[in-house]
Amino acid sequence: MKTLVWVEHDGAVVKDATLATVTAASKLGDVHLLVAGHNVGAVGDQAAKIAGVAKVHVADDAAYAHALAENVAPLVVELMGHHDAFVAPATTHGKNIAPRVAALLDVMQISDILSVESADTFTRPIYAGNAIATVQTSDKKLVITVRGTAFEKAATEGGSAAIEAVAGTGDTGKSNFVSAEIAKSERPELTSAKVIVSGGRALQNSENFHTIIEPLADKLGAGVGASRAAVDAGYVPNDYQVGQTGKIVAPEVYIAVGISGAIQHLAGMKDSKTIIAINKDEDAPIFQVADIGLVGDLFKVVPELTEKL
Repeated sequence: MKTLVWVEHDGAVVKDATLATVTAASKLGDVHLLVAGHNVGAVGDQAAKIAGVAKVHVADDAAYAHALAENVAPLVVELMGHHDAFVAPATTHGKNIAPRVAALLDVMQISDILSVESADTFTRPIYAGNAIATVQTSDKKLVITVRGTAFEKAATEGGSAAIEAVAGTGDTGKSNFVSAEIAKSERPELTSAKVIVSGGRALQNSENFHTIIEPLADKLGAGVGASRAAVDAGYVPNDYQVGQTGKIVAPEVYIAVGISGAIQHLAGMKDSKTIIAINKDEDAPIFQVADIGLVGDLFKVVPELTEKL
């Protein structure tokens, strides 16, 4: 079986989500990568070094400069004539492209897989991760998205894949890139951070979030996250959100400050190696999944913790 993996990149560097996806795809058979973009020769070279990759297809065209799904999907479908499965990370881009590929191929998409049981059988979370479904497909062509936190990352060195230039299918004219407002931070990205400090609605306002959570994160070199309640209340931007409708993370350490632990939030972080919860409500659901729990007033506890670090 030949798999085609969508390479998530920023135009210069292959993102970590791709590495976990390569590991998942390798359980199905030969791994081929698709690098689509504009002036992405360096990304193709980097992708070719990933361990376990047999071939890298590079589609270098202005139509793919911003990874518009309406342009990328026909390219993938073209390449699927020689591949048995299309595998993409369950990121914003991956979840945008994969359904369109599945629709064009007239097959069922298998979303957010946690494991590969066999060539046609996979597990995936349902009910906000409270149950795991085993899904078997009879489709001849597979379209799969992968939950990156469920698989080890492939090594970035050691591979020597062949690089093949492929002709693009061009601009479909169905969508146009207008602009992007990218949040810039010196802190680690949530999906790749080893330590994450997250705040909830109990912080009461944006100023408290910045004065309580961020100093602790800075001391630990951590990424900063938030519950949906904190995001909806306007304390922090949307890209901070961790949970079922936010980012799925699995850091070495996850510190939940003033977060009650609704199942939607737990779905995004319960795979963390060590969970530390700080909450004044000893009955908060977050303590049911926490490895270390501290019952106390976050406005006293967190500054004291930050000071002692």
